[in-house]
Amino acid sequence: MRHALRLADEGQGARAFPLFARAARAGVAEGEYRVGRCYLEGSGVPISRLDGLHWLTRAATQGHSEAQWQLAVLHLQGFGTSYEQEEIPASAASLFPGDVAREPDFVAAEKWARLAAEAGSADGKAVLAYILASGPEAMRDLEAAHQWYERSAEDNCPQGALGYGLLLARIVKDEAGQRKVAEYFRRAAEAGLPTALYLLGELTRCGIGVERSDVIAADLYRQAAEKGNRSGQTRWGVALIEGAGVERNPTEGESWLRRAAMAGDPEAAARVGDLYARRGEALPPNHAEAAIWYRRAGEAGHRRAARALGLLYLTGAGVARDPDEAAHWLGVSAEAGDPQARVDLANLALRGVGHSVDLVKAREWLEQAAASGELVAAFNFAICLAEGLGMDRDERLAAQWMRRAADGIVDAQYWYGRMLTEGRGVRMDAEGGRAWIARAAAAGMAEAEVALAEMMTNGRGGRRDPLTARALLEKAAKRGHVGAISALNSGQGGCAKAYFDLANAADKSFGDRALIDRALP
Repeated sequence: MRHALRLADEGQGARAFPLFARAARAGVAEGEYRVGRCYLEGSGVPISRLDGLHWLTRAATQGHSEAQWQLAVLHLQGFGTSYEQEEIPASAASLFPGDVAREPDFVAAEKWARLAAEAGSADGKAVLAYILASGPEAMRDLEAAHQWYERSAEDNCPQGALGYGLLLARIVKDEAGQRKVAEYFRRAAEAGLPTALYLLGELTRCGIGVERSDVIAADLYRQAAEKGNRSGQTRWGVALIEGAGVERNPTEGESWLRRAAMAGDPEAAARVGDLYARRGEALPPNHAEAAIWYRRAGEAGHRRAARALGLLYLTGAGVARDPDEAAHWLGVSAEAGDPQARVDLANLALRGVGHSVDLVKAREWLEQAAASGELVAAFNFAICLAEGLGMDRDERLAAQWMRRAADGIVDAQYWYGRMLTEGRGVRMDAEGGRAWIARAAAAGMAEAEVALAEMMTNGRGGRRDPLTARALLEKAAKRGHVGAISALNSGQGGCAKAYFDLANAADKSFGDRALIDRALP
């Protein structure tokens, strides 16, 4: 065994393996463990998971704690449930590898991890704590997990420090607690754990528990990226593209984002989609390519990407225009909790697009978004109430929501002004209505310019001002407003009320003004 260990340390695996095998056949637990690792890693012998698990299990059964906790990790990653001949990746002995390729066997993992932990193995304590914190609901015991992680961290186990920091992050509420979390992440990061490097980068970028520094955060992201952490690759790519804490290099940044996206990171795929959708002057947008990446991210549950893909289908940018497909992807985003997607989907559903959406649910989403302060949602909800789209008509309530939306939506300012001047759902107030219509006209809305011109011509809601009225008509006519053009060409200077009635005839219905294209970004 001593001779074999020296040879292994010198990189002479082929010479070390026969000696390990002799010790293993003689029943030496350390020899059995070493043979198992050689088979799993292909050190001095062809890779064989069958033989590797066999020898690790023999060593673990003899009480070899290293074999026990590593066997537990293999079971967690699904590598102990079947005996196919197949390579086990180098990350198999890592507690937080980021990807679990197979169905884990938590029962077997807990058995071996507990044996290792109770024998004093710091790594065994970390694995056991991980199972108790993240395993099936029936196996969870957060109090015990907290204790085992703390013990592992005290034994200077990087995996234990990382796990303990993650547990603390769930419960700390003050600055002192945040500093403690950062300290445990730092310990794990100093040991080179990719996940810890990434998480410490996140804390450093945001200034949580540590001094804020884009430069230090970028370097931590770089280290995590180079060690294969997908989230680190995404953040490093973004830092390079934006020049955050590092010299700007969009080309290299995109390369890192693509690497993370191809490895299955949804956020990276969404970011690549954004790059194609928003190309600068040198390269025009490529919406077809953007759709490919948005779909990849959307299929992985990325709600922002799913909404972006829905909007591409809604507008026909890069893909064939398909309102039903748009409704599908907006639905994916909405079900994942994206508030704006819910508003978008509700707007479509209330207009008969996306038949799988319950109109009652659509109204609830729209009302919730409006109540949360979303002004576009308040505007559309007011229109639905005023016209009875997907709900009972209620002009009084419609006027209340339209007033809220009018604080920031030009269309709502115009329509609230019309409601005041016509007494729809509110007490008639021509002067107040004229003021709101004037605000919309000042923002360049042609319909509001025509309506304000009519009021100025006839002295409704304020003094008569025919000259300003004509100037407003000319502005609206330049924007192609048919009624304004007809009024100007009437030979009466656009001042006859009949021509203003013609100009506004198409605007009598709120339903005709519920413009999705204006509501959607």
